Amino acid sequence: MDWLLHILDPATIKSVFVQFQVEMQQPAFWVAVGKIIWINVLLSGDNALVIALACRGLEPKQRMWGMILGAAAAVILRIIFTGIVATLMELPYLKLVGGLALIVIAAKLLVPEQEEEDGVKAASHLWAAVQIVVVADIVMSLDNVIAVAAAANGSVPLLILGLAISVPLIVAGAALIMALLTRLPVLVWLGAALLGWVAGEVIATDPAVLPLMHSFFSGSVGTGLDSLMSSLGLGIRFTNGGHGGEIVCGLIGVAVVLAVGTLWRRRSMAGHAEQAA
Repeated sequence: MDWLLHILDPATIKSVFVQFQVEMQQPAFWVAVGKIIWINVLLSGDNALVIALACRGLEPKQRMWGMILGAAAAVILRIIFTGIVATLMELPYLKLVGGLALIVIAAKLLVPEQEEEDGVKAASHLWAAVQIVVVADIVMSLDNVIAVAAAANGSVPLLILGLAISVPLIVAGAALIMALLTRLPVLVWLGAALLGWVAGEVIATDPAVLPLMHSFFSGSVGTGLDSLMSSLGLGIRFTNGGHGGEIVCGLIGVAVVLAVGTLWRRRSMAGHAEQAA
């Protein structure tokens, strides 16, 4: 309960507002917000479907309230859970584990899934629908929490703003989003690549991995890469604690996700073909 009291402490809330005012003046902040929104939209298609299915048994007047109240409760709980995960990721090796988990999550995006709509029951009254939505969101949102916590990189204002914008967006445009991803599969592949990039950056910034990476690039390898970047007119640096290593890890993350996702997708489709036969 101590962590909850800390979150609700007026001093903590004030510090978050001050941090938000400072960070929102930087272009990188809004780039990160867009990244969080896209990741959440990409990973929350099943959550939006659950909300629609849970509320389908309500009367028309209550249906919208069920979606709104359920989504609002889900936003609050997800912000709290994501904040906890983001705090834990400051410990050694947890970013490494989170990054590897994120690679699996990203690769799984590329695997076609069989729909199981009948597994979600419709509620007969408003509060039952809200409970179904909240519980389902908690159970199904581990991938969202890991991905958003990684993209926010410890920034509480980013967590709050990104989640507060994206979850209602998902609820309001669930059908449109699902249709868009179905009609333009390239968006799913681009989203998976984005998650792979985030995973690579998360692994690179793990407190246990970062010193090893800086040590590796402090020698002749980093010097040679610095010279190559300079000749190409790029300001990327690998030596002296530069961020070049993080970019390399991000690219490796993209390559691993696309390669693993492709193989996983082919095996899944082959399995479905055998079952159909």
